[in-house]
Amino acid sequence: MTDDQGWGQTSYYNHPILQTPNLDMMAANGLRLDRFYAGAPQCSPTRASVLTGKNNDRVGVFYHGYPLDKNEKTIAQELKKIGYSTGHFGKWHLNGVRGPGAPIFKDDEYNPGYYGFDRWLSSSNFFDTNPILSDNGIFKEFNGSSSMIIVNEALKFIKKSVEESKPFFTVIWDGSPHNPFESSDIDKVGFEKLNIESREHYGEIVAFDRSLGILRKTIDEIGVKENTIIWYCSDNGGLNRIVPSTVGGLKGFKNTMWEGGLRVPAIIEWPKLIKPQISKYPVSTMDMFPTIMEIVGLNDKQSLKNYDGESIFDIFNSKKEIRSSKIPFRFDNRGALIHNNIKLIARNIKDYEFELYDLLNDPTESNDISKNNTALFEEMKDEFLEWNKTVEVDIKKKKIVEPLQWRDQEKYFPFFEKWNKRKEYSWYIKREPFSVLFEK
Repeated sequence: MTDDQGWGQTSYYNHPILQTPNLDMMAANGLRLDRFYAGAPQCSPTRASVLTGKNNDRVGVFYHGYPLDKNEKTIAQELKKIGYSTGHFGKWHLNGVRGPGAPIFKDDEYNPGYYGFDRWLSSSNFFDTNPILSDNGIFKEFNGSSSMIIVNEALKFIKKSVEESKPFFTVIWDGSPHNPFESSDIDKVGFEKLNIESREHYGEIVAFDRSLGILRKTIDEIGVKENTIIWYCSDNGGLNRIVPSTVGGLKGFKNTMWEGGLRVPAIIEWPKLIKPQISKYPVSTMDMFPTIMEIVGLNDKQSLKNYDGESIFDIFNSKKEIRSSKIPFRFDNRGALIHNNIKLIARNIKDYEFELYDLLNDPTESNDISKNNTALFEEMKDEFLEWNKTVEVDIKKKKIVEPLQWRDQEKYFPFFEKWNKRKEYSWYIKREPFSVLFEK
């Protein structure tokens, strides 16, 4: 999973300057999902939806930095029970801290290990070139491209699992192309006419694409390509200040409920089962958990009502493009409900402000059809509000933990002198404490 890559930022979607040959090859050999949605228009909430199959608010991750509720079952925990090696590599951002990515302490009660990962090489948030990552709680400094580092480390984990004849579940969550943007000179070739931010941002995507190519090639070389599933996507929509546009003509950007904030590129590759195909079947990150559970045969042990997503296993080799269930979203007092080409948007849930769009005839969401389709509008609105009640019920059962800035936590203080020399941390450490910044 990339971080802040928009729907339009691949060359298989005819981006005007960006070339992503490895993503293109993956798309040509797998199931390309043209209507794939992040669970929310922001990073931590979407990551929670991947691991649980549920809406982010339902599991206590209301905004970036909130920790995932510890009572939730995750994909890693379920797969670990049946003998899978489980590993997390890269951005975590589900341990209740904010700020540029810092290595996670071994005794952090929200570290990836608590949620079922045997091996984790993780950062609390976004990370860039020459990162410091936490190897199961041991802080280690790495040199080079962050994308390549986490892929290489994940491949070591995968090779070890193969040598031990164990099935493996590997989560690789990149820190690119999230800011602060930084890329090598070779990866910026062709972007010379762009502004600095855009140039570095697109260079990060080039580096990610190259690392994806190495991942696919190595999985082939070690003999497990045919029965290894690679599921790629981004965590939310693209950024609005990057040029050329990140969202491929869609409306809105990251943090909005428009298509540009929620729809992201996605591909599933599984040579043993999936033949090359392009699908417009609506899918979301909430579908990943139930789909994987069906693939490994655990779907009978899991009640479908526990998920906000559904298994999409039956579209892997079919022309099916009509989804029976609706895809619900709730984030920051806003929401959406997608029923194939019809999309309800809740601009303000508490104040009951809703709009309705026909994505087939109005892909840019410019014409609110609610007044001309009152029956459909009321049906969609009622269904969203009923679903929203179930989320409220689940929230009331939880102890909500507010996120903290890691630079205000004493356990990080001993590292400040050294980290002040690192550009990704120095500006952050020198800022006033969070409490002072917002003191009234």
